[in-house]
Amino acid sequence: MHDSIVPPRPRIIALANQKGGVGKTTTTINLAAALVELGMKVLVVDVDPQGNSSTGFGIPQEDRKKTSYELIVDGAPIQDVVVETKTPGLMIVPANADLSSADLEIFSNERRSFLLHDALRAPEIDAYDFDYILIDCPPSLSLLTVNALVACHAVLVPLQCEFFALEGLSQLMLTIRDVRRSANPALRIEGVVLTMHDRRNRLTIQVEADARATMGELVLQTTIPRNVRISEAPSYALSILSYDSASKGSEAYRALAKEISDRHKNK
Repeated sequence: MHDSIVPPRPRIIALANQKGGVGKTTTTINLAAALVELGMKVLVVDVDPQGNSSTGFGIPQEDRKKTSYELIVDGAPIQDVVVETKTPGLMIVPANADLSSADLEIFSNERRSFLLHDALRAPEIDAYDFDYILIDCPPSLSLLTVNALVACHAVLVPLQCEFFALEGLSQLMLTIRDVRRSANPALRIEGVVLTMHDRRNRLTIQVEADARATMGELVLQTTIPRNVRISEAPSYALSILSYDSASKGSEAYRALAKEISDRHKNK
């Protein structure tokens, strides 16, 4: 049951970090699967031209006839672009390389920053009754990422536990601040989730300490471990929860889903 004071449904969360290789797509796929396990209905919107979320959910290229490109650039209705995954309750708007030209194609549109926002608030989306929409952003601060930041209620930032991790965040935070000032004043940071976390590694401990000292409660309690099973799962087009339900990685993503959904219950 959804209380009237719970933030709007569906709750739209963009997963963003302009640095590649931080576990953004992995977190999108596995957080989506873990939220579904909690009984939620989830839509993933892949706006990364590499289309890794789409591949990770096992959507072959030939099934990506209409993608987030058509949704954003052509204004295609949501029902034309949404695809079922193998997991009941989990759907995706896939992406392919067509999206790599989207920035140029929408640049002259005066609503260029609002195209995804408008698409995800079309009345047709209500029929799906999604609890969450997760947007997998490209690893850049492009116009596609700006579209995701304008469209979402909150940003979840995966942060790899490595040297210089925090330095890359400043540019993202500036972009978030700009979007808040101009197009989405209610935008907030859902949290920073530490990925590739290895408790035996001194650098990991140092990065975590620095992140918590710098950003305080924005850093989520749940950390995602460096885990071979997490890395293996995408090659089987499975989430870690389907690939190895008892693994440390599955436990971590279940904890992340619970931490995020509990925050919204308590609002």
